[in-house]
Amino acid sequence: MATDDLAVFALDASRAFGEKVAHALGLRLSDHEEREFEDGEHKARPLEKVRGRDVFVVQSLHGDECQSVNDKLCRLLFFIGALKDASADRVTAVVPYLCYGRKDRKTKPRDPVTTRYVAQLLEAVGTDRVITMDAHNLAAFQNAFRCPTDHLEARRLFAEYFISRHGNAQFAVVSPDSGGAKRADALRETLARVTGEDVPLAFLEKRRSAGVVSGGAIVGDVRDRTVIIVDDIISTGTTILRAAQACRDNGATQIYAAATHGVFQGAANAVIANPAFGRVVTTNTLPPLRLARDVAAWKLEVLDASTMFAAAIDCVHAGGSISDIQEPVFGPPVAVIDAAE
Repeated sequence: MATDDLAVFALDASRAFGEKVAHALGLRLSDHEEREFEDGEHKARPLEKVRGRDVFVVQSLHGDECQSVNDKLCRLLFFIGALKDASADRVTAVVPYLCYGRKDRKTKPRDPVTTRYVAQLLEAVGTDRVITMDAHNLAAFQNAFRCPTDHLEARRLFAEYFISRHGNAQFAVVSPDSGGAKRADALRETLARVTGEDVPLAFLEKRRSAGVVSGGAIVGDVRDRTVIIVDDIISTGTTILRAAQACRDNGATQIYAAATHGVFQGAANAVIANPAFGRVVTTNTLPPLRLARDVAAWKLEVLDASTMFAAAIDCVHAGGSISDIQEPVFGPPVAVIDAAE
């Protein structure tokens, strides 16, 4: 891969993930500066030439103890603007976790559509392309942007993980609601293709209004199967727990949860520790900041998604196809990060 015209930056809040991406590409992170001012304002600028270069900026848009999601979004926008002003040829925002994806349509009068507003903000500062993983609503994500987008799917990592550890199991894949059935079916199809076995799909009946969730019937057969409950986000974990309890009541033998983004807030510690399911598998698109160390060490497996993002950057830079990196590769075992770090 020619790298003279390629630059990969990672803003400070996502530096650890960015270093993994750069390492997988055989590069070093490009140098930049971030400064804080006493009144809460800040600035960021590249410390090396970007004129005419293909630039990728890594920033995961989740809140933590140091910066809110809005802080991180604002810093990413300003840094991309600075890169465009410095005559970067193309700037791609590499956003492992994309904020405000859960409000993707109007469900009540005068509702905001924040997915579209975030897209407009990124485009306004000159973002040429966006790479993310498992957007909450793929159609809404793709329709919100006018610039090109690349959507990575963690199903590859999940398939590699579960087949390498439980390859002899009789799997069933469960979506915790009907809205996630396409995501669950993609994992089901991948497992079925690789194992050569029938893998049933099921989903949990769920209704949500004004933040209150009801419903709990399983549609589909999970009896005597190793169940993988798959979702894009685990927040409080109550949705996954309801699905696990329903699967247990319907005769599942082993139950695992797999979600790309482990947000873990509210009652998540008690929910994740619940014996209704075994391991909870997420990726490192954001760290499990709010999960207690003992709970994380006991129940959580974190898969390294940085190699997929590195491969995506390589594809985009070389003009290749992202679809080539979406299918499972059974070489070295998928990397599992110490969740209690």
